[in-house]
Amino acid sequence: MANKLKSYTILILLVIGLVFLGIGCTGSENSEVSSPAETTPAGESEGISLKGSDTVLPLAQAEAEEFMNENSGKSITVTGGGSGVGIAALIDGEVDIATASREIDANETEAAKKNGINPVRNDIAYDGITVVVNPANSVSNLTFDQLRGIYNGSISNWKDVGGEDKPIVAISRDSSSGTYKDFQKDVLNGDEYRPDALTQPATGGIVGEVSQNPNAIGYIGFAYLDNSIKVLNLDKGNGSVTPTAESILSGEYPLSRSLYFYTNGEPSGLTKEFIDFVTSEKGQNIVTTVGYIPLKK
Repeated sequence: MANKLKSYTILILLVIGLVFLGIGCTGSENSEVSSPAETTPAGESEGISLKGSDTVLPLAQAEAEEFMNENSGKSITVTGGGSGVGIAALIDGEVDIATASREIDANETEAAKKNGINPVRNDIAYDGITVVVNPANSVSNLTFDQLRGIYNGSISNWKDVGGEDKPIVAISRDSSSGTYKDFQKDVLNGDEYRPDALTQPATGGIVGEVSQNPNAIGYIGFAYLDNSIKVLNLDKGNGSVTPTAESILSGEYPLSRSLYFYTNGEPSGLTKEFIDFVTSEKGQNIVTTVGYIPLKK
C-alpha cells in the first residue's frame, strides 16, 4: 500500500512538472513575437500628413486621392491653413510635408535648425498670382504702381485707375498665407497693406466677396479663376500681360511663381513615393486638370 501511494505521489509530481514545463515553453515562444510597436499588423494603413497652403490645397487633395486609389493601404491626409501654418507644423515635427506657395524665410529656417529640422524644398508645379475684380468693373488693366497704390491705401477710388467714381474695396488673404507674403514682397515692395483691407482666411472667401461686390478687388491663385470673377492684365513696365499657362510658364507674367512641398531632409519612404508620384507624368497631368501649370520637362 505504501509502495502504491509512493508511486501515485511520484506520478502526480511528474504531471505537475510537465504542466509547468509547458507553461514555461509557451511563455518563451510568446516573448519572441514582436510587439505591435515593432511591426505593422496585417491590414494596418501606412500614412503621411500634409498641411499648409490654401493655394496648394486643391492640388494636394487631388494628387492624394489618385495616389490612394492606386495604393490601397496607404493614407495621405491633407489640410490647409496657410503656408505659414504648414511650415510651422513641419518645424514642430507635426507633419511629413508642409505645402507652400512661397519659399521658407530666414526666421523659419533658423527656428527649424533649433528644432533639429532640415527643411528641403521640392518643386511640384507653377502658379501665377492673379488679380481679380467683379465682372461689372470696367477696369481691365493695372500697372504695378496702380496695384501697389490700391493695396497700400494711396489709391482708394476706381476713377483714379480708369474706372467709375466708386470706392475701392481691397480684399486680401490673412498674414499666414504664402500668397499674402508673395504679394506684399512683389507688389507692395515691403509696404504695409492698407489698414481697411478686408482679410479672408481662404482663397474661396476672396472669390466669393469679389463675385458679389462690384467695387471689390482681390488676388488669388491661377487655379481658382472662374466665370464669377474677372481677371486683370498686369503691366510691370514691359507691357500689359494676361495670366495664362503660357505666360506663367515662360515667366512673362510678372506674378509667376512655383509651388512647393517642404520635407524634413531629403524625402524617403512613403513621403518620397508620394512626391515622386506628384512629379511623375501622371501627377503632372493632375496639375493641369486642377488648373495649375506642370513643371518643365
